Amino acid sequence: MTKAFLLSLGLLAAAPALAQQAAPADTTALKMYRESARKINALVHTKLDVRFDYAKRQLMGKEWVTLQPVGYATDSLRLDAKGMDIKSVTLVDGSNTKTLKYRYDNQQLDIDLDKAYLPGQQYTVYLEYVAKPDELKVKGSAAINDAKGLYFINPDSTEAGKPRQIWTQGETEASSAWFPTIDKPNQKTTAEISMTVPARYVTLSNGALTSQKNNADGTRTDTWKQELPHSPYLFMMAVGDFKITKDTWRGKEVSYYLEPKYAPYAKQIFGNTPEMMEFFSRRLGVDYAWNKYAQVVVRDYVSGAMENTSATLHGEFVQKDPREALDAEYANGESVIAHELFHQWFGDLVTAESWSNLTVNESFADFSEALWAEYKYGQDAGDAHAYQNMRNYLRSPRDAQKQLVRFHYADKEDMFDLVSYQKGGQILNMLRNYLTDDVFFAGLKKYLTDNKFGNGEAHQLRLAMEAVSGQDLNWFFNQWYFGAGHPVVTIDYGYDAAAKQQTVTIKQTQPGTVFQLPIAVDVYVNGKPERHQVWMRERAETFRFAAASKPSLVNVDAEKVLLWQKTDNKPFADFAYQFKNAPRYVDRREAIAAAAALPPTDAAARQVLLAGLTDKATGIRLSSIAALKLDDKAVQKAAAPALRKQLAQEKNTNVQAALLGALAKMKDKKDEKQFLKSLESQSYAVEGAALEGLTAVQPKTALARAKALEATKNSTVATAVASVYAEQGDASNWPFVRQQFDAAGPQGKFQMLESVVGFMTRLNDATVLNEGTERLRKLAIEYKRYGVDEPILQMLTKVKQAKPADQQAVVDAAMEAIKKAE
Repeated sequence: MTKAFLLSLGLLAAAPALAQQAAPADTTALKMYRESARKINALVHTKLDVRFDYAKRQLMGKEWVTLQPVGYATDSLRLDAKGMDIKSVTLVDGSNTKTLKYRYDNQQLDIDLDKAYLPGQQYTVYLEYVAKPDELKVKGSAAINDAKGLYFINPDSTEAGKPRQIWTQGETEASSAWFPTIDKPNQKTTAEISMTVPARYVTLSNGALTSQKNNADGTRTDTWKQELPHSPYLFMMAVGDFKITKDTWRGKEVSYYLEPKYAPYAKQIFGNTPEMMEFFSRRLGVDYAWNKYAQVVVRDYVSGAMENTSATLHGEFVQKDPREALDAEYANGESVIAHELFHQWFGDLVTAESWSNLTVNESFADFSEALWAEYKYGQDAGDAHAYQNMRNYLRSPRDAQKQLVRFHYADKEDMFDLVSYQKGGQILNMLRNYLTDDVFFAGLKKYLTDNKFGNGEAHQLRLAMEAVSGQDLNWFFNQWYFGAGHPVVTIDYGYDAAAKQQTVTIKQTQPGTVFQLPIAVDVYVNGKPERHQVWMRERAETFRFAAASKPSLVNVDAEKVLLWQKTDNKPFADFAYQFKNAPRYVDRREAIAAAAALPPTDAAARQVLLAGLTDKATGIRLSSIAALKLDDKAVQKAAAPALRKQLAQEKNTNVQAALLGALAKMKDKKDEKQFLKSLESQSYAVEGAALEGLTAVQPKTALARAKALEATKNSTVATAVASVYAEQGDASNWPFVRQQFDAAGPQGKFQMLESVVGFMTRLNDATVLNEGTERLRKLAIEYKRYGVDEPILQMLTKVKQAKPADQQAVVDAAMEAIKKAE
């Protein structure tokens, strides 16, 4: 599963300080110890025969489930079965059948077997049932915003332009909403799924398509067999008008299922998949295990993507035409493809024993994103991705209170957070750095080999790493896996000329645990770095290094891998030297941050920011642009030529858009030609930025161009058009903004908030005020548990202040509703 819902949609960018402020957890539930589910019976094989009623949004199912007792004899069986009509329950033994007694509470099916079965003695139960997912009363999480298991998309074909689809989502325990099973991650079963569907549709499921049978009623029955065991939450089905593009890896089929409109671009979207499979197989020393790998893109998906065994399901955000692909960020497309593929090892081949141990699934998938970027695009790309993920975690103080392996939580869905993903991924980066590549990946190979087709926990990962490294790693796992938080440090420096010694004093200021930290320190004297490896074991320690003269730079955590918050008290001259001479992406990113913190009058800081405009790394260029304080006239004068020069040679479209945005802030009419020229770009990001830039220098021209761009089917351009209308339009433009807002997903809505508020504030129009206020109210309430209500309340306060007394009541009522909402 891809990162938590808010992160995958980019809402943190809209409210970084608030988006993870979820409602207080149920303290009673937190007291419960969340152990691995006890196995009374173990799944062995699951055979399903299903057909669908599109009109009723129901599945009619037949199931043969084979099980065997574990540990002790048992004469009963409990299956998870959510919201179903159970038609019959029968014991099947060859040609013999016995009707079994059962009790059903709409959540679990308790079955009395015909006798006590001994451990390892297999038996098969046959069930007929109807699954009714749309009638389920269930809730999702930040990572998975719905939990009804089976989804009918546009089943009546009433929504123009939307395909008719069926797909499933099993994680965490929603597969039992469409077939009875023991819906726990520590169960493993082989499977056979037969789907009867309208003959014009394509199907996809786990394993191999072994038969297709045309039926007299215009339907077709496809049978898929998964011959290697996997967990129930990894079962999947997809049905729809997909066009299949086939590829191969070592003779295995690799396929991409897309809407016909996007099928011509399948290789552009997914074409790196075989290379990824080869890279991960070689790097891990364990080959991709399953008999095929398919990826399907569906509409209205409830999360980012899902690593169903051999058949990953993606949300439509990965589906891009060539123009959209120009602006495709690694973090919003290819990194997700890598993430889900890596799960085929960590999560599917070896599955978390319990949701408490989710880290052995999700932390690895998060880690793989930077691993692939490093291999494919270079060290800077990998470092940049890992750094951003780590920063996302560090920006959430609430998550610092949680352990990575968590045996106490209010709901299993709460495990899908910045700790299991981003923090866990960075912890693996640290472990890799500490053990070295050869030992670390040998440890992963042992972990995967020892536990394949079974389950794993953090302890088994530790034992594998200890076996190959010869080291006791309890210190590492106790503080990072079984403890909470991270170091918060201050770093101070001194040079003793008489003793020819450089000192570095590091203090850990976080409450509670003192972390044990292996630290690489590079001391630069006469332009050459000397590496020192030190250990920090106390709350405050001073380290001393011989240095013939005062170093130009002391670079603490020279590998830039430690998960910590630091206040680095070195002079800016040292940061400037670090920018030019230290080798890592994060070295330069830290220097940019240090420059951004200084006043605009600081010439040295400005020089670093201007140098960052031409850096080889996209992230550094973007950070440098964002850090320029362009409301200062002196900065404008110095930056304008550099911005224009870089724009003339810039290849990355997102950086081009950022450069245009920077020029727009200066409102210099000499950039009008550049804005007009950039409006012809094939990049939607550039086109949108150019339109907003034109607004700054020629508002009437921009308004006319905005009208011409209304028909462009792209959210970035639509947001730009809305921005122009918010500044220059009138009430006649409101329907376009309202329509775009209503059609947008959460990310799009947040991107358009400023425009909506601008309309409401500037125009004296009752319709705009009423409709805009209602939309803000709904958005604030829907995402209140993530803290989104606070910034929206601030926006509504701004609107209220701009309105006469007789219009303020509308805003007051909305604000009161937001405050009272649960």
